[in-house]
Amino acid sequence: MIFRILLLINLISCVSGQKKMKVKPGDDVSLPCQGPRGADIRVLEWEKPELKTDGYVFFFRERRSYGNYQHPSYCGRVELKDPEMKDGDVSVILKNVTINDTGTYECYVGITGSYLKLINTINLTVEPGDAAGNTEDGGNKDEGNKEGGNKKDVYVGVAVALTVSGLLVVVVVVGFLISRKK
Repeated sequence: MIFRILLLINLISCVSGQKKMKVKPGDDVSLPCQGPRGADIRVLEWEKPELKTDGYVFFFRERRSYGNYQHPSYCGRVELKDPEMKDGDVSVILKNVTINDTGTYECYVGITGSYLKLINTINLTVEPGDAAGNTEDGGNKDEGNKEGGNKKDVYVGVAVALTVSGLLVVVVVVGFLISRKK
């Protein structure tokens, strides 16, 4: 019983860890990813599973990036937000986005003595707008921000985090009560 509840919480956590972002063609966008603070980051891979050919969006190993492992459509357009990766910040900036950049981006981090681990998944949508900045859905491009979506996205993220936290508390309490009865 407890195993099933923990599995459900893990599933909810994985789904809620996906971040949705919307930008306009020509924008530069920061794809956020937070690795472990204070750890020695040995490998960083940013991948886009939809790519039909080999190559990474961004590849970093042993304190340097490797452009020769990069998919051709990302060459010269991706760089670390913080080249020193202070406090585990392994976010990248994707420059001059196009409609073809729409898709899922995954951030994998490997630290000394550990395997690569999926840290963050981002669903990026590049939507065309008119010259005034109005989007096809009637909004305005200036209402959001390229660093992480609009205020509505933040509220949804907070609501999901609180829901997952609440479920975790319920599971702990139920587990405690069940163990006391035995």
